[in-house]
Amino acid sequence: MIDFSQLDRTIHEKGRLSIMTLLASRAEAWPFQDLKAQLDMSDGNLITHLRTLEKVEFIQGEKLSGDGRPQTLYSLTPSGRQAFVAYLAVLEQILGIGK
Repeated sequence: MIDFSQLDRTIHEKGRLSIMTLLASRAEAWPFQDLKAQLDMSDGNLITHLRTLEKVEFIQGEKLSGDGRPQTLYSLTPSGRQAFVAYLAVLEQILGIGK
């Protein structure tokens, strides 16, 4: 029997799941503007989701300043990667029911 309560509610929301998926998809960090473009989210919506994920320490942001305008790079933390893998394992169990 699958325990649906194991689905992490922080990750399960569509916007945050999208962010976590993108961050897990490559080793290097994602600039805010690239996340925004890829996810087609407004600044405010994306920032809200990023803050929620940062609050539970699933992601981290690194602010860079240099020649041009400052930018923030986002990446998964080790606990964020672990939470994402656990989330996917529950989804795999759910999908296994239909076989």
